[in-house]
Amino acid sequence: MTYKNFTLDIDADGIALVTWDMPGKSMNVFDVSVMDDLEAIIARVSDEAAIKGAVVTSGKDTFSGGADLTMLQGLLGEFHRMRSTDETAAMQRMFDESRRMSQLWRRLETCGKPWVAAINGTAMGGALELALSCHHRVAADNDKTRLALPEVKVGLFPGAGGTQRVPRMIPTPDALQFLLQGRELRVGQAKSMRLIDQVVPADALVETARAWIRDGGKGVQPWDKEGFKLPGGKVYSPAGFQIFPPANAIYRRETFDNYPAARAIMSCVYEGLMLPMDQALTVESRYFANVLQTKEAASMIRSLFVSMQELNKGARRPADVPAEPIRKVGILGAGFMGAGVAYVTARAGIDVVLIDRDIEAAERGKAYSDTLVSKAVSRGRSTPEAKEALLSRIRTTTDYADLEGCDLVIEAVFEDKDIKADVTQKAEAVIGKSAIFGSNTSTLPITELARASARPKNFIGIHFFSPVDKMMLVEIIMGKKTSDEALARALDYCRAIRKTPIVVNDSRGFYTSRVVGTYIREGHLMLMEGVPAAMIENLGRMAGMPVGPLALNDEVAVDLAWKILQATRKDLGDKAVDPAQETLLEEMVVKRGRLGRKNGKGFYDYPDKGKKHLWPDLAELQPVHLDPDSIDKEALEHRLLVIQALETARCFAEGVLTDVREADVGSILGFGYAPFAGGTLSYIDNMGLKAFVDLCNRLARKHGPRFRPNKLLKEMAANGETFYGRFPPGKPEQKKAA
Repeated sequence: MTYKNFTLDIDADGIALVTWDMPGKSMNVFDVSVMDDLEAIIARVSDEAAIKGAVVTSGKDTFSGGADLTMLQGLLGEFHRMRSTDETAAMQRMFDESRRMSQLWRRLETCGKPWVAAINGTAMGGALELALSCHHRVAADNDKTRLALPEVKVGLFPGAGGTQRVPRMIPTPDALQFLLQGRELRVGQAKSMRLIDQVVPADALVETARAWIRDGGKGVQPWDKEGFKLPGGKVYSPAGFQIFPPANAIYRRETFDNYPAARAIMSCVYEGLMLPMDQALTVESRYFANVLQTKEAASMIRSLFVSMQELNKGARRPADVPAEPIRKVGILGAGFMGAGVAYVTARAGIDVVLIDRDIEAAERGKAYSDTLVSKAVSRGRSTPEAKEALLSRIRTTTDYADLEGCDLVIEAVFEDKDIKADVTQKAEAVIGKSAIFGSNTSTLPITELARASARPKNFIGIHFFSPVDKMMLVEIIMGKKTSDEALARALDYCRAIRKTPIVVNDSRGFYTSRVVGTYIREGHLMLMEGVPAAMIENLGRMAGMPVGPLALNDEVAVDLAWKILQATRKDLGDKAVDPAQETLLEEMVVKRGRLGRKNGKGFYDYPDKGKKHLWPDLAELQPVHLDPDSIDKEALEHRLLVIQALETARCFAEGVLTDVREADVGSILGFGYAPFAGGTLSYIDNMGLKAFVDLCNRLARKHGPRFRPNKLLKEMAANGETFYGRFPPGKPEQKKAA
């Protein structure tokens, strides 16, 4: 029998080697055809007496990236179509189809014959769950291999037995942490946690797996044997009582109960550990089918998996521009941002010319890369040889002539138009005519900066986020004269350094800085209204933001907010500035010298020893003080989320944003907008346009015109539309929203 995605070879000892090698794909992933093949293979291994056991491995460089989540998207779409005519049948089909993988792995582990997973590279999600259902696991000694159950990061959880097998293999606290964090393990870590049984050289992988079967390995799992004891103890035991109450408290502290999948993990482990495996898997499947139907799961899958993959693969890249490799990049300015850009560029194997006013400053910028890669070496995440190679790719200099031959130049100097104009002209005097010039600016309009350029068609905004080595987003800004060639090269560069790009059109603050500024401003205004600072910060996190607005302002610098406010008044007039916010910032910056984290004092104090804490005298700056018990906390949460979503809708209507995917992905990766909502536009769609417009109107009546919905929102609300319905991704008519 032949299979579409697998080969099956039986050796003289009766051991079947099941090799997964999907045609036409660089990585194995689970789709319907893979499930069909595995169902047939498991049945064959079980039924044929000549087969004594099986080894499953990959024919590619890595084991598997897990499930193709578009498969689940399709299942969810079918569920909603069926539900309109027969809800009972729709629910049954959703349950049956969503647990198919779980049932397959259960058949595998109870077929009576030993299965060994020979893991020759990264195994994610359902692939690791397949390995966990095998009776023995052998992994190749490969430092690049990662093992994880990351489903919680896209609004799901390991629903093919992961929540039941992991806590039966390792202590419950470790299992909960692994499942709830979705963190990646190296093979050594997985072995020390007992999720992997053996780590061997790659060339001995399959033979070691076969040897385990030949030497008498049994096809029965520990939890299917009489007398099995849970490694973390029973739920209702002294040990269990010390696990679940604090685990529940930690879960609520970290998630504020915003993530149904995380809550389901807690329930699956708690309930499942009190049941035999088959019933426990049924419980898991019921929770999985339920979570799959939530708007949080649908939104997170769409934004953090489907849309992000599409953007990473070049969804916005002009198709008619041939791809060219980026071999050499010049970076102007070796400060914190420039040093970070140099590091990620050199890490990608690209040569870097790092320029600053003096060689000492340039060397300090290079030393930042040395610090980062040295830390990676000390933690076993890199090697001394890789460190030496990375640092050798960064050339420090003060001479602009060294930029000759650069394919791309990125300026990361101080946010001053005159300074940026000066370095632009110096660089363009040296670089080739086809080289692209990118400005890493967070607020200055690209079209204005491009006036200093002799070739504005090659001038583009490339906005990185701090710290560059950790933040995955890059905001590409198109000036009025920026060419498709410049856009294509900028996107090619983002792909080379493994960052997710979004493309926006030029405006004051572009997209991310403009929207995040509304979040910070709302925190300022709440403070001046008399809301306790601690309540503002806590409600920001409860709403789903990674930090409160005051903490975020400290990170980006309080004096920067003051400078932006003054520039806004200069350019747009007094009415564009809120007097309450101006009063607060003037007191903080001009009168008190509290500039944020960078000088150790802002809305928070930053002691040399100990954790940061809110500045005790902050209440002195408040003209009034409200009784905390009288404050409508849900209304404050709404204000913090609605103002950002509303500003995103304005960006879309103005043509700053032209793709709904970029609005949502950019809001999550750029400023941490409530991931469970799927991003700013998904937040509006999930609430419903009419409900969102009604909420905006109520907030506008109480708090002012900044909450007034725009024409596009009111029109869509009247027509019963959604952003993803009216502006489906990838349509050419998306160039202008209104």
